[in-house]
Amino acid sequence: TLINVFIKLFNDELSFMWKKYHFKVPCKIIKERWNNLWEMLYYSVNKGYYEPFDIEEYNKWIEKVEKVCVYEKQDYEPLISICIPVYNVKKEYLTKCLDSILNQSYKNFEVCITDDNSSNKETKEVLESYRNKYDNIKVKFREENGNISKATNDCIEMAKGEFIGLMDNDDELSLDALSEVIKALNNNPKIDFIYSDEDKLNFIGKRCDPNFKPDFSPDYLLSCNYICHFTVIRRSLINEVGGFEVGLEGAQDYDLFLKCTEKTKQIYHIPKILYHWRMIRGSTSVSIDNKECAKERGRICIDNALKRRNIKGHAELVDNGIFYKVIYEYDSEPLVSIIIPTKDFADTLDVCLKSIYEKTNYKNYEIIVVNNKSVKDETYKLFENYKTKYNNFRVLDANYEFNYSKLNNDAVKVAKGEYICMLNNDTEVISKDWLSVMVGYAMQEHIGSVGPKLLYYDGSIQHIGVVLGLGGVASHILLGLFEDDDFVVGRLKVPYNYSAVTGACIVVSKNKYNEVNGLDENLKVAYNDVDFNIKLLKKGYYNVCTPQIKLYHYESKSRGQDNTKEKSERFKSEQKYMYDKWDSIIFNDPFYNGNYTLKYAYKLPNRRLLKSKRNIL
Repeated sequence: TLINVFIKLFNDELSFMWKKYHFKVPCKIIKERWNNLWEMLYYSVNKGYYEPFDIEEYNKWIEKVEKVCVYEKQDYEPLISICIPVYNVKKEYLTKCLDSILNQSYKNFEVCITDDNSSNKETKEVLESYRNKYDNIKVKFREENGNISKATNDCIEMAKGEFIGLMDNDDELSLDALSEVIKALNNNPKIDFIYSDEDKLNFIGKRCDPNFKPDFSPDYLLSCNYICHFTVIRRSLINEVGGFEVGLEGAQDYDLFLKCTEKTKQIYHIPKILYHWRMIRGSTSVSIDNKECAKERGRICIDNALKRRNIKGHAELVDNGIFYKVIYEYDSEPLVSIIIPTKDFADTLDVCLKSIYEKTNYKNYEIIVVNNKSVKDETYKLFENYKTKYNNFRVLDANYEFNYSKLNNDAVKVAKGEYICMLNNDTEVISKDWLSVMVGYAMQEHIGSVGPKLLYYDGSIQHIGVVLGLGGVASHILLGLFEDDDFVVGRLKVPYNYSAVTGACIVVSKNKYNEVNGLDENLKVAYNDVDFNIKLLKKGYYNVCTPQIKLYHYESKSRGQDNTKEKSERFKSEQKYMYDKWDSIIFNDPFYNGNYTLKYAYKLPNRRLLKSKRNIL
């Protein structure tokens, strides 16, 4: 009912005001939040967004946004070979699969099918009938069962196309799937590897469970095969990596994708649902447990990839589920400089320092506390206590107006470490291996910033990554959820490439920090961490959040809240600075799918109600 919706939203606002302001809220903010409450109430009642995992709402969104386009001739129209290994599939599903290809708006394709010695007579009859009827369908009947890798390799051997499209024998393509691929190739003919978003067909054939994917995310790919379907790969690239690996059946696609993405940077993501994965009892589209061996073979795929890349490390299953994490290994611990800006609040800082010294299993670090005009005796007593007790503790005095960027930049100049850890004074270590894991990631050539999972004291999520453009310049994603949920394709459980991670805890190599000229001192308080992360992205690095690492974060205790007119004006000026500097990427976050609204995280927009600078809203 309307009353229940109001109560829920009102409680959410109360929770926000407590966590953000501890109820010391300026009148202006109260007014803004009150207006926001009524706006959200209006949208909730009037279906201002659709829930992607509610089947009825998702299908309403499909009706609203999906349109079949008439294909317009392009300058570059290469032959695409759709390769399908077939084994004992029902006639109903096989015919739907083949018809969805034959009905494509783009017509320069062939279908290469290998029947892997099916015992089902009906399957072979369907294949014979389609081969006899259509000149662009090729079928090979194997005389012995060789499993999916051999069967797919046979398909590729038959193929004449410049590109190979991979498809299962019971799934369906959207009518514009190949057309969208051709459009992408005409925009950039050098593309070698294309993948799209996908959803599933449930047991009654209704579309559900959409997977709106990020752009290429190498660390996420080392956690799970998020690419999956629909994938189109240059045939020469598949041949270069040796096709599908026999012996890795169940994870053969994963292995191929890891190999191909090692050989090319010309990888393109089409943010549209082009593939419908049929849910059949006994299929991995329903549960990976249906192919238990696939989990172990997936782990082997990652270990093999690390060996090929000459990276020391290994993969482990997360919670014995379907996702993985990489444990990077190194022979000696490089020195890490942990930089902690502070102003008084000695008890808060003491909690942070104790947790580092008592819980951290990484040995080679120094702590630089940046003292920003502290005035209380207890603060200086705390400094002296730690200086006396530890020889890797020192204090850098910064007797100037608070500027988070300058405080860290000045500390980095005197830091001895090969790696920098920017850490808030109101954090507390939970994971003993926090520094060793984050440093392992920061050592990788392709990685810029590394962040952990940060929790409120009640165990709910304070940080697990930052999305650009969400609610303004940027926002923490999945705020307030609890960590025992997988969320969408493991995003609460596995290392994930976000555009940014919070400055409350970042590990980065000192060389990369200096390469992007550190933190922008024009951003004294807000968004300096976001700006820093974007600069790393622009240099070609990937930022990653490692949710297996946990710290508590008590949020900005020593600095206070933005609840004065002066602070509010400063925040607005820094917001404008970010829009002026990064407008092109802020509203096009490559790691947050463009089908989602920027008003509500991971919701699908109702175009008639929502407006935003991003044109899909």
